[in-house]
Amino acid sequence: MSFDLVLKNGEIVFPREGVQRGSIAVSNGRIAAILAPGEAVAGKRVIDCTDQWILPGAIDPHTHIGFGAKAEDWTTESRTAALAGVTGLMTFWRSENLADMTDSWRAEGEARSAIDFGFHFGVTARRHVEEFPALARRFGVTSLKVYLMYKGETGRAKGFEEVDDGLLFAALQAGAKVPGGVVGVHCENTEVIPVFREPVKAAGRMDLGAWDDQSPGFLETENVFRVAYFGEKAGCPVNIVHMSAVESLDLVRGMRRPDRPAINVETCIHYLTLSRDSDIGDLGKVNPPLRSRKDVDGLWEGVRDGAIQTIGSDHVARKRGTKGPDIWRASAGFPGIGQIWPALVSEGYFARDIPIETLAAATSRNVAELYKLPRKGRIAPGHDADFAIIDPDRETTVHHADFPSHSDYSPYEGMRFKGAVTHTVLRGLVLSENGTLAEDAIQSGGQYLFRAN
Repeated sequence: MSFDLVLKNGEIVFPREGVQRGSIAVSNGRIAAILAPGEAVAGKRVIDCTDQWILPGAIDPHTHIGFGAKAEDWTTESRTAALAGVTGLMTFWRSENLADMTDSWRAEGEARSAIDFGFHFGVTARRHVEEFPALARRFGVTSLKVYLMYKGETGRAKGFEEVDDGLLFAALQAGAKVPGGVVGVHCENTEVIPVFREPVKAAGRMDLGAWDDQSPGFLETENVFRVAYFGEKAGCPVNIVHMSAVESLDLVRGMRRPDRPAINVETCIHYLTLSRDSDIGDLGKVNPPLRSRKDVDGLWEGVRDGAIQTIGSDHVARKRGTKGPDIWRASAGFPGIGQIWPALVSEGYFARDIPIETLAAATSRNVAELYKLPRKGRIAPGHDADFAIIDPDRETTVHHADFPSHSDYSPYEGMRFKGAVTHTVLRGLVLSENGTLAEDAIQSGGQYLFRAN
């Protein structure tokens, strides 16, 4: 029997399970068989994966497509992902009228994206909450995000008048009515931030650490408690997105119980690789802020023991010109989807001896299970043939110019990572090989991830 693609004699990484040498056969975009080492099969294309890992393609659970060059982001950012072992992304979609505008944004993604994609709905008004069950059925979107940082004056400055604790609780009630529903929350107590910000600004502080000092970690932790407690009362699983402070993780550990809805935790690669002391200046401004090395180390322990379920990039493809002229006026957020695998392999596997199957789970299987993504996140017969092939011994140095992103900088610029993506495969199509995009495969396009509900 001949297969469409054979990944031959690699180290197959099964998320949460282990590593096994063997080959993978692909037919019609799905995994057809997992073969023993040395078992000979024919394929229209065979990739020798000797001494390389074969992992499920990463599914980035936290991106902001459209915040750079609007619809063109679908092209540039998905191509960046395709070079980097990322085969799927979840992006936050906000609109005053989700019912009327979601179809057009989905169509832009289907026309332009090189990888598979799905949505989280951003909740900024009561109508979004009231419409969510119907929207979930129509669009296959089972996750919401509430932005607690947009409460009060901060929200009004962006045109959001209805973000408060009542909206949060109503969103949790709505999420509980949707099968597989989960409510993600950006946790920062924006009402207390001015108490810290004003003296820090008055002192003339312009350093990156000033951004942490004006919104210290416990303001995230306080919101985490509220979200988790409300989630229990509303009967809805919650997801603490982009967790930055180890105190927040410690709180979640204490609040978890088997008889209450899940408290899921997501962190991002910048909270695992960068800190308030990183020499990157205004480029490192992000919400929540970069924290201390103690927080970095504590979050890694959460990845190791499974207290943190998922890891994303919080990718935003704005230009460097938006990151100034000082820390107070710079835009928040930065690109990162191209560095997910190198950062986790180098800093997690090599520097901290975290099993590669644990890291793979946080970027694939756990994401697929949390967001109910069909046939994604695992290496098993019948699942989509989505893979990142990685040479663990090859070193890479980050240069933003190596990627087609709309963004013209990287906070990781010049950093050396051990572990390089050699191939990205989406549903059996080789999207990239050794840093070069395969245009024929790219043109086949990504698919919208409609989640069962």
